Amino acid sequence: MKRAREQILTPGSRLPSLVVWLLLFSFALSGCSPTYVLRAGYEEAKILWRREPIERVLQRLDLDETTRAKLQMVLDVREFAQDTLHLRAGRSFTTYARVDADQVVYVVSAAQRLRLEPYTWWFPIVGRVPYKGFFSKSAAEEEAAALEHAGYDTDVGPSVAFSTLGWFADPLLSSLLRYDRTILAGVIIHELLHNTSYLAGRADFDESFATFVGDRGAIAYFITRGDIAAVNRAATVWEDGLRFSDFLGGFVARLRQAYAAGITLAERQQLFAAGQEEFRHLPMATRMYGDFATEKLNNAIILHDLMYADRLRVFESLFQQQHGDLGRTIAIVLDAIHKAKGDPFAAVQATIDKPSLEQRAMVGKGPRPHDG
Repeated sequence: MKRAREQILTPGSRLPSLVVWLLLFSFALSGCSPTYVLRAGYEEAKILWRREPIERVLQRLDLDETTRAKLQMVLDVREFAQDTLHLRAGRSFTTYARVDADQVVYVVSAAQRLRLEPYTWWFPIVGRVPYKGFFSKSAAEEEAAALEHAGYDTDVGPSVAFSTLGWFADPLLSSLLRYDRTILAGVIIHELLHNTSYLAGRADFDESFATFVGDRGAIAYFITRGDIAAVNRAATVWEDGLRFSDFLGGFVARLRQAYAAGITLAERQQLFAAGQEEFRHLPMATRMYGDFATEKLNNAIILHDLMYADRLRVFESLFQQQHGDLGRTIAIVLDAIHKAKGDPFAAVQATIDKPSLEQRAMVGKGPRPHDG
């Protein structure tokens, strides 16, 4: 299985995350087709129309115990994220929306064939993003086919979660309840990080930071509950994420070097096969990234995976430097990227290489909400 994709509506990802009004602005400012905008508006309206307060759902006598436990956990997780991690929860995930099994967003991403360079779409607020969402699988496949014809690698996959970056009260979609408690907790915290922080045009940093906060946040949440089994499961997921990130960083570096030197598509395929063989020998403890070993790789798939697993070790190193204080780590990252004018990853790395007196004084302080 792969990590679930999520979507920032705009659209986007593999666990992507703005919404209908944003798509309407996209139409006005960047020439999105009326059909695309209207279909997105219609489908999003259906989801919002079905929202029901989770507290009310929990009062139903006929609610099965598994669903009841997960819905209660969602409320508890968002409270933990708000009160302990100081994320901006607002009213997100206080409502529940039933969606049909086939009512999902399909995310299209694309890339140059002989360069690790993503194709991007421009939307207001979020800037350029390396993905575009569709509520119709056929429409997504048509977009991908057009990009393939134009000479790009493409990837199409379903998205099961989305974030409106705090502008609206995002509902919990019923489709998310099929995931186990540890994954579900991580998804909720991941999306609430997007409510708190979003750097326009830097999806690679936004999503990787959210992966770190979601996975580490799930561990921290279950520790507060004394749920050792869930702590161990969540920790295993995060450890696999770090392994995959380390592997992918090296694999991508080799690909970039080869592309810069000049290679053919056949030689590229040999590099892909070697990378997949290397991946198969990693001591992975879960199946979270298992598809990497068997799927037909291309640059779009690789860049999409990298967007959610880019330099995770940077965040983990800062976390360890802060003695496992996740709230403080988040605060330091937000402060660093708020001040930075260049690469946000470099800004975070700089806090590790040279912690400031101001940083040392931040013990106990929560993060400053930042919209990017």
